[in-house]
Amino acid sequence: MEFIIISTVKIVLVLLIILTTVANLVYAERRISAFIQNRIGPNRVGPWGLLQAPADVLKLFIKEDIVPFHANRAIHALAPIVSITVAMTTFAVIPFGDRITVFGTDVKLMIADVNIGVLYILAMTSMGVYGVTLSGWASNNKYSLLGGLRSSAQMISYELSMGLSVVGVIMVAGTLRLDRIVELQNGLYWNFWRMPIGFITFLVASFAETNRLPFDLPEAEPELVGGYHTEYSGMKFGTFFLAEYANMITSSALIVTMFFGGWQVPFLTQSGLPSTAVSLIQVAAFVLKVGCMLVFYMWIRWTIPRFRYDQLMNLGWKVMLPLSLLNIAVTGTWLLFLR
Repeated sequence: MEFIIISTVKIVLVLLIILTTVANLVYAERRISAFIQNRIGPNRVGPWGLLQAPADVLKLFIKEDIVPFHANRAIHALAPIVSITVAMTTFAVIPFGDRITVFGTDVKLMIADVNIGVLYILAMTSMGVYGVTLSGWASNNKYSLLGGLRSSAQMISYELSMGLSVVGVIMVAGTLRLDRIVELQNGLYWNFWRMPIGFITFLVASFAETNRLPFDLPEAEPELVGGYHTEYSGMKFGTFFLAEYANMITSSALIVTMFFGGWQVPFLTQSGLPSTAVSLIQVAAFVLKVGCMLVFYMWIRWTIPRFRYDQLMNLGWKVMLPLSLLNIAVTGTWLLFLR
């Protein structure tokens, strides 16, 4: 019973934090894009425009839900649910801290402590394509269908590179447990320094997996009107929007966990601070690292233009895949001869 209560509390807290962060990310992205493009950004609704995001959510709630006449209504409604479910559940195995003692109980700061965390992440991210593909197919719109097919091809191409880039991390850590991968990066022994090629390939693949610029071909406005969610309105469209930002948070947390030491703060454990203070600082460090990655996502979106589709495929198969294999070879050589 104690395990069920602790797990439920962790699930509720993480979901609330993610949903709140998504709303703030929309505002932050509009502000950052305005800064990059030398304009003002939202500043009318509430002080400094802070109420713009709640106003947008309210607008989506009261908008009419329009479904095309010949669409498959059941799958049309199911597709955004699939996308948001995958986006939310992927975070379950990512450790956002070490341990903390609550009322005499030692609580591990991750929702699900499983020994195949990396495989779980790869499996769940591969499921995300179903929401996009089904939405394009069920809409009875050729532009939406093309967006769904583009997303399928894009995710298959870049998931291969993502999986191979993770192999290097697994080789060094010798485990699939994400908490153990974080523990082995104590001090400044971050995997970013050990395998920069793996980090670059994983980062680029993460951009492609989240359909963010310059990889947002499934929703390219000049070619596909609005892409796979052209025929969606109201909260169904809002759910796709929510899933995109939730995927950003999850991928940023995964990058931090794999390559930037996760919740590790160099030499913090030798500082002599109380264990509770150390745990809270570690959680704050994790949040700060994830926040920096999210700002990087936004910076790239408003800096680099969208690729053509042939450039996207060439990058995935002719550049990313060889680099991922090279990372495995270099990591294996280092482990065999130099470690």
